Amino acid sequence: MITLTLLHPIQSVPVQRWCFESASVVRIGRSNDNDVIIYSAVVSRHHVELWNHANGWEIINFGANGTYVDDQPIAQVSLADGMTIRLGNSGPKIRIRVGATNLEPNTITRPTEREFIGEKDEASQDKSTAWSVGVGIVEDDEEGAQTYIDLD
Repeated sequence: MITLTLLHPIQSVPVQRWCFESASVVRIGRSNDNDVIIYSAVVSRHHVELWNHANGWEIINFGANGTYVDDQPIAQVSLADGMTIRLGNSGPKIRIRVGATNLEPNTITRPTEREFIGEKDEASQDKSTAWSVGVGIVEDDEEGAQTYIDLD
């Protein structure tokens, strides 16, 4: 099982989580054919892939703006539980947990109800879209409805 957590750009607190129980590959990028879709100017259409091999998970960068671990650019590295990656030099940060979690498999979690403005959309169970807007997140559902989450 692997859990990805999008972190707030300033406070580094969880904003959104994706949990994959039996995936052998998890794709992250701007394009709609990714498992995790993040709209950001520094995120490529197909930015990064996480591969589950017999000896553990590894991350492979395909992004034009790079992928960073500890402020160092990477091409391909083994994942360690609790590792945080940054998509692009100044882009979104994602914390990676490998192994058991308290989340249900193949789920997406979001901030509490009070953080939504307007009407909350129904989440897709296998894909989600988010992009940073200042200190908030804008999400869209499969019908194109958008919700803004204020993170101030």
